[in-house]
Amino acid sequence: MNNDQADSGEINAQTDREHVSEFVEFATRRLHGIESRTQAGQVASEVLRLNDAVRRGAHGRIDFRQHPQDFAAVLIANADSTNANVVNANAANAHATNADATNADATNAHATNAHTADGETRLPAGTEWDGELLERSILEIAAMLRAGQLSSEQLTRLSIARAKALQPVINAFIAIHEEKALQAARVLDRELAEGHDRGTLHGIPLAHKDCFERTGESMTVGSIVTGQTPGLRDAAIVQSLEAAGAVDIGPLNMNEMVAGPTGRNPHFGDCCNSWDPDRISGGSSSGSGAAVGAGIVFGSIGSDTGGSIRLPASMNGLFGMKPTYGRVSRAGCFPRAFSLDCAGPLTRSAEDCAVMLRAIAGREARDPSSLDVSVPDYVAALQQAHVGSRIAVLGGMGEFHPEIAQAFAAFVDLLALSFGRVTQVESGLFETCYAMADVMSKVEAATLHGDWMRERGSQYSQGVFSRTEPGLHVPAARYLESLQVRAEITQEFIDTCFADVDVLVCPTMPIPVPTREEADVERPGQVFGVVAAITPLTRPFNYLGLPVLTISIGVDANGMPIGAQLVRLPFGEARLLAIAHHASAAMGWNRLARMHELQARN
Repeated sequence: MNNDQADSGEINAQTDREHVSEFVEFATRRLHGIESRTQAGQVASEVLRLNDAVRRGAHGRIDFRQHPQDFAAVLIANADSTNANVVNANAANAHATNADATNADATNAHATNAHTADGETRLPAGTEWDGELLERSILEIAAMLRAGQLSSEQLTRLSIARAKALQPVINAFIAIHEEKALQAARVLDRELAEGHDRGTLHGIPLAHKDCFERTGESMTVGSIVTGQTPGLRDAAIVQSLEAAGAVDIGPLNMNEMVAGPTGRNPHFGDCCNSWDPDRISGGSSSGSGAAVGAGIVFGSIGSDTGGSIRLPASMNGLFGMKPTYGRVSRAGCFPRAFSLDCAGPLTRSAEDCAVMLRAIAGREARDPSSLDVSVPDYVAALQQAHVGSRIAVLGGMGEFHPEIAQAFAAFVDLLALSFGRVTQVESGLFETCYAMADVMSKVEAATLHGDWMRERGSQYSQGVFSRTEPGLHVPAARYLESLQVRAEITQEFIDTCFADVDVLVCPTMPIPVPTREEADVERPGQVFGVVAAITPLTRPFNYLGLPVLTISIGVDANGMPIGAQLVRLPFGEARLLAIAHHASAAMGWNRLARMHELQARN
């Protein structure tokens, strides 16, 4: 292209923006009845970008035989069957063996603890054990509870005490429900004493993103727009975890309206990183990443539309699972985009992630998009589901910051030592998947928020309002194209990338964890650039619906964690967890040691 052609292209692009800007100004007010809070040129640029990318991606793919529901059929047809027979056949025995070993280890390790007058072993409160207990794994704590070395009430008190102590620092909670949590813990202690054991999560303190409906409680969704309306019914996930015996100590902070990758929240205060409060916690499951990363709770359930589980997990040195679309019920979960949203766990180990995923996975009648595919015993599968895995780097994803590239290369070398030669594959579909997911997210969000934006627009943060506005103006044809070709693109991606490969790997973020000032989405004109810089490697997998697990692989020059994503065929979460479990052990990943190193530097 010569200079004249380049100049002509720039002039045409500017003319296009001016025409679309004029339409945006008119349509926002006249067609949608909304008072815009974003420069029309910025909205026009987003609409043009999305329109052009989706039109290119859908070109030549539209077929009258296609239907959006084909997507679910593609996921089921390509369901991961490797190791399924082994996992299902050995699940009960393997789980029992693991539990027995954990019980024995816990008993031996704490044989020196003081005994009460009735002979029960109890850990004294106010000792060095307090902090150490909250850093143990769920299976270790479960064994101690059953051995009578610890009560759920004692553990919950420790969790609440740490939550209160760190709230002024990281602001992880919307509210701390102390009395309700302690009452639940006492009931669970009595049940266990009477022989009623609900399972591994019985008596374990957790806390979850405030986007799940709870009976009689107001779900804020990190916003003041929705008002104080008590929930009518527990979300499916809340029901599942309560049935499993978990203790919920309170709703967690988040980006407003599950929309943002930073933890910035002008209404309830920013949620800060558990490693360095001057840096972002990731989002929109910000409080989930911060609370688990700070050792307040043993795990948390977040939601993920474009990376909102994986990003805070990566930025807080955790494991974060975005399950297969339809693997976990979203009934009672506030959506960003119902066609993309997934709910899943953030934990400090792959083992803990397996425990929590097992408690919430499976078909549930209240969510018609949840899929009826058998759920394996993820904990049992940790010992075997990784065997024989063929791993490949997913290439063609753009440039990474040198520190990210270096840590990722070292991780790939480690995988090669553990699993054999690591190859590379490319699909050429990544940018298309990103744009189509972005269109679906913005259009579905604009549909959900339209009335509120009309009636209470000033109550939204600037960043969330601006991100949602383009969804009002994306042509309906582009949105429907993104839905109609989804099954075909997903099948093409699977055929191309998994033909001779079991698991794909790539970084979670292309850049180091930014400071809160660097990623301030409330500054005029900043939100689109910040989101684009943080989410390019996560959002495409929401469009494809594939399971993705983030694992910590090192730290950057600032001492902040770096994450990598493991990607598998639909319903292949067991293999991802097993690989992460063994790779983390091979790396010698020690979150606490890394955090202490950073604190010593600061």
